[in-house]
Amino acid sequence: MKIVIGSDHLGFDLKNLLKEYVEAQGHVCDDLGTYSHDPVDYPDFALKVAEDIAAGGHERGILICGTGIGMAIVANKVPGVRAAQAHDVYSAERARKSNDAQIITLGALVVGPELAKSLIDVWLRSEFGGGRSAPKVDKIKAIDERYRR
Repeated sequence: MKIVIGSDHLGFDLKNLLKEYVEAQGHVCDDLGTYSHDPVDYPDFALKVAEDIAAGGHERGILICGTGIGMAIVANKVPGVRAAQAHDVYSAERARKSNDAQIITLGALVVGPELAKSLIDVWLRSEFGGGRSAPKVDKIKAIDERYRR
């Protein structure tokens, strides 16, 4: 699977750990930054990853900041992108199975390294289930189209 990853300075260490982790599982993982602990603004990196996903550059994206919340807010501004913040395994699974989220966002200050690996594992293994969720995701897509500029 082709994955794109990005973080702000707070997520830098967790980003590097997860990049290595997903590559060890045989996935391609392209890093869009940040590349140091120097303070940066998370919207810049969320936008890079979300635009890449919307353009079809990668199948899935991972974003990491302090809480994961800001990254999700920014990524969801890009039409065609569904980003979900997860801090437990059930949420990570449902992000894919129910919401067809292409991007998962994590908080480095609230999710430890081992839990983060578990969240990524379940999220990468999960696929959109369709069924009763399909019309809901279709409504999200229609909203995107309505507000696309």
